[in-house]
Amino acid sequence: MQKTATLNLRVDPDVKQSAESVLAQLGMSMSTAIDMFLRQVSLTGGIPFRVALPEAPKSVDAGSMTGEQLRDALLRGLREVERGEGTEASVAFSRMREELSGA
Repeated sequence: MQKTATLNLRVDPDVKQSAESVLAQLGMSMSTAIDMFLRQVSLTGGIPFRVALPEAPKSVDAGSMTGEQLRDALLRGLREVERGEGTEASVAFSRMREELSGA
């Protein structure tokens, strides 16, 4: 069966570059990977992987903490900052982004 349909997609350039790097290591093109994805969507009747927000560790999930637990966690953080032991927010968020992207 010949491939005759064309897709034009807009994606984040960094995501595209990262994906192309991984796909090159697997020996396949972006076109082949997209074709595989679409075939799996057709076969499974949906997205072929779990789509969900990452779960926050309980130690930082303020929504599941009691008022006392949240207060204690905030005080521990404040003491770390006072001792110069904390991490700048920009650095922490960069690390989280890297972990989430699998870098």
